[in-house]
Amino acid sequence: MTKWVLTFGGGSAEGRADMRDLLGGKGANLAEMASIGLPVPPGFTITTEVCTHFFANGRSHPSDLAAQVDAGLRHIEAITGRRFGDAENPLLVSVRSGSRASMPGMMDTILNLGLNDRTVEALARNADDRRFAYDSYRRFIQMYSDVVLGVEHHHFEDLLEGLKERKGVVEDTELDADDLASLVGSYKAKVAEERGEPFPEDPRAQLWGAIDAVFSSWMNSRAITYRKLNRIPEDWGTAVNVQAMVFGNMGETSATGVAFTRDPSTGEKRLYGEFLINAQGEDVVAGIRTPQPITEAARAEGKVKAPSLEARMPEVFAEFVETARRLEAHYRDMQDLEFTVERGALWMLQARNGKRTAKAALKIAVDLVNEGVLSKEEAVARIDPASLDQLLHPTIDPKAERKIVATGLPASPGAAQGEIVFSSEAAEEAAGRLDEDKKRRSVILVRAETSPEDISGMHAAAGILTTRGGMTSHAAVVARGMGKPCVSGAGSLRIDEKAGVLTVAGRTFKAGDVITIDGSTGQVLDGAVAMIEPELSGDFGTLIGWADEIRRMKVRANAETPDDARAALAFGAEGIGLSRTEHMFFDEARIVAVREMILADDEAGRRKALAKLLPFQKADFAELFEIMKGLPVTIRLLDPPLHEFLPHTDQDIAEVAQAMGADPEKLRGRAEELAEFNPMLGFRGCRLAIAYPEIAEMQARAIFEAAAEAGKATGEPVTCEVMVPLVVGRADFDFVKARIDAMAKAVSEETGQKLAYQVGTMIELPRAALRAGEIAETAEFFSFGTNDLTQTGLGISRDDAAPFLSHYVDKKLLAYDPFVTIDREGVGELVALGVERGRAVRPKIKLGICGEHGGDPASIEFCEEVGLDYVSCSPFRVPIARLAAAQATLKARAADAKGKAKAA
Repeated sequence: MTKWVLTFGGGSAEGRADMRDLLGGKGANLAEMASIGLPVPPGFTITTEVCTHFFANGRSHPSDLAAQVDAGLRHIEAITGRRFGDAENPLLVSVRSGSRASMPGMMDTILNLGLNDRTVEALARNADDRRFAYDSYRRFIQMYSDVVLGVEHHHFEDLLEGLKERKGVVEDTELDADDLASLVGSYKAKVAEERGEPFPEDPRAQLWGAIDAVFSSWMNSRAITYRKLNRIPEDWGTAVNVQAMVFGNMGETSATGVAFTRDPSTGEKRLYGEFLINAQGEDVVAGIRTPQPITEAARAEGKVKAPSLEARMPEVFAEFVETARRLEAHYRDMQDLEFTVERGALWMLQARNGKRTAKAALKIAVDLVNEGVLSKEEAVARIDPASLDQLLHPTIDPKAERKIVATGLPASPGAAQGEIVFSSEAAEEAAGRLDEDKKRRSVILVRAETSPEDISGMHAAAGILTTRGGMTSHAAVVARGMGKPCVSGAGSLRIDEKAGVLTVAGRTFKAGDVITIDGSTGQVLDGAVAMIEPELSGDFGTLIGWADEIRRMKVRANAETPDDARAALAFGAEGIGLSRTEHMFFDEARIVAVREMILADDEAGRRKALAKLLPFQKADFAELFEIMKGLPVTIRLLDPPLHEFLPHTDQDIAEVAQAMGADPEKLRGRAEELAEFNPMLGFRGCRLAIAYPEIAEMQARAIFEAAAEAGKATGEPVTCEVMVPLVVGRADFDFVKARIDAMAKAVSEETGQKLAYQVGTMIELPRAALRAGEIAETAEFFSFGTNDLTQTGLGISRDDAAPFLSHYVDKKLLAYDPFVTIDREGVGELVALGVERGRAVRPKIKLGICGEHGGDPASIEFCEEVGLDYVSCSPFRVPIARLAAAQATLKARAADAKGKAKAA
């Protein structure tokens, strides 16, 4: 019989921490905490395999699941001494999701399940607290109705706010037992009105409704969006955890809270968290009430008047501090903890590796190595390479004037500026449009508080600002995970979403007005404020240094301007893997000579125009060589079709013809002559050099003269690699290579300098990958141009793919966008074949990749597997590539060790 349900509690558990795939992260960690003797309310976990069965079989359960759930309930009943549905001593449970990867707030939770009109009175008698019982009941009805019955949350909020207004109170805690009993009646009436049937009274029907709702939430829109953003496979599924309720809302000796064993924003080694007296967990994370700091130090630092947990419940605080220490030591990582205090007794509800900013992740990893907890290799393996992008975002210039309009909590560090938007939909729509500089518009999502439904808008926004919520609210946690600046709890701000205005201290900001938020200080600033780039030193430098010691592959950058080259060096690039010479042609002074060359009637005319370009190209290359100081520089010959350099509208043609002193009709005719139906597969790349060898000759001369000059100027040998684009085999490569070699010989004779250079090619066509063996007979290096190899291999134009490619991913026809992460089964096989055939002929041939995949961690792992020598990517992705390359090396070593162990 398949075991679908595993129990925990009472000092033991059927599961373990290493069973995340089956139990999900929450279930595995609850089992682990129970096993090591921590106070965990008893419960059971329904495995992820049931979720898989649920969706594969028309949302039905395995036939023997019900019996196992009943056994799980008996397990809880035996430990607690309560019975589920009993009218005298009822057991109440929570029903929570738990996938193997943390997805905070993305799926559904039900608390206080098992309450009805009979059990609520028993709960009141047993607790000797009628207010507590009806507070729990109204919470349960609201949550269950929203999650399971589809009666929207706002209906209940409206009823609650109306009651508080009539009673003249502000906080929920100011309502008495009779008020809450009345509210329960109103809630149930609203459910009957909306659904046409009463709220379910049968606890078992409630339980199965909740279980199905949690499984179903795996496929809700926010969970799907979160999985896409974080590359979590759909087939993982979620587990369901059913656990005895403990109550933080049983009066002044009860509380609930969330804490981290280290500061998730900075990584500082100090307990960091918040709590609420007389509350349940959802009150903290939903931002409905502003929580209090756990420690006295944090209370004093934040100038909070309300007492800390340390001051309010010193014995509980001391127990919690020791529990937090034990859990961090046990898991060897910073922990995110959820806890409840029920009448002075501490209960642990969750322990998981805490989400943190990139800055904090680096500090924590480095500190744990220095504390002797982790090895350098373990520390390097723990950092998400993509998260380093957070460190590349600008911060506010300390010298800039700050026009502070409000101050909230510094929920997620970094700064962002942009136009105010008041909804997730507006954020997506605005960020999808380009500004006048053809850059993606920057927006700040402003909300009273965010909810899981806002995930898409939060992703689209540059930063998030909320008027409610604390440091562990939904907005704060998700923003930190995304690496976006966030200011939460800016209570002086007032939002009128319908009117599209934000008011503070008599000032009004409209949708579209620009503000700046500083997630490191909590400040909200008027207008756009000057920014500065961060310094990548300290813990960043230490950990990346460890990564460099580990990785096998080199990391280069794609760069053609001096600024790009300098940025590449600053980020640790070990050379230039792709310099696109055509990007140097569009300068106003140069484009005229390019157009003259295109319009020329014969070779002599073309050479005359190219002679004007030679000094420009030579100066560009010389500067790159001097900046890189002996590091390899790969220069690609002209690649795009010539028509891209010509004007096309009547007005543009007239203006260009006048500026050049050319005949407009001749210019128009040449533009029409060069126009192509499919330029991607047309007259471009090496085909230009074959039709017009003088173009390749001019570029080669510029390269070699620049190399000679730079070598002389710096005293460093120039490592020059000339790359021929878009070859289909050895024949066209050799044709162009002969011109390059002839020009190298000529320049060497003219300058008296021996030139060190290599000629290679970009493998970007399937035929070139297939014929890699013969190409390698004369080519000294390959650089896989996976942008075009993906286009030609899949028959998809990247520029035209947006309308349909997302459907392929959504419908699981492709696992991911092949232009973001390399298509291993298709394009990847072409690369692997090219590597194998190239090395069979020339064992020491230099192999790299220079497409967009060179900065993608998953693609870098593939590059390690097939044995490339280097990856080349955008300068700002070099740190990401350095770390990803190290992790790829560690994975390769682990796989090799596993293979050897298996063989032995």
